[in-house]
Amino acid sequence: MVVIFFNIVYTIYGDKMEYKITTRSVKETIELAQNFESEKFPNMVICLTGDMGSGKTIFTKGIANALGITDNITSPTYNIIKEYDGELPLYHMDVYRLDGKVDGIGIEEYFTKNGVVVIEWAETIKDILPSERLEIKFKVIDEDKRSLTLIPYGQKYEELCEAVL
Repeated sequence: MVVIFFNIVYTIYGDKMEYKITTRSVKETIELAQNFESEKFPNMVICLTGDMGSGKTIFTKGIANALGITDNITSPTYNIIKEYDGELPLYHMDVYRLDGKVDGIGIEEYFTKNGVVVIEWAETIKDILPSERLEIKFKVIDEDKRSLTLIPYGQKYEELCEAVL
């Protein structure tokens, strides 16, 4: 596990815990993703939201790298789903272009294929997302800094956040 010291703020809203983290570089965003990979489990679903250029694909590169994937990771905007072989399969999705229309694509099948699923623009398909997942909201602070808000849905994702942060 990579050990880095982030500025972490824990907030409780009702029964929901949120973690806010500030990364100060691409390297820190990648290192944070590698920490999550170190606690990976089959059927892990990570939902990424945020503006273009906010770090969603960079985060996915960190996960892929830690899974031992050497392919060049790019946003699968025109492919929708890219599959990579690693310690666990990585299913990298970019659902921006779907505009919420997911019928016949089979996205839900990937949630149970024993891999790690990373979904960029996940808010556009919120109706089909599994009830247990990790949501990460990216916000640009400046050229280098990003604010990430992590919201775990379900006990194993709460435990994941506690183990990593």
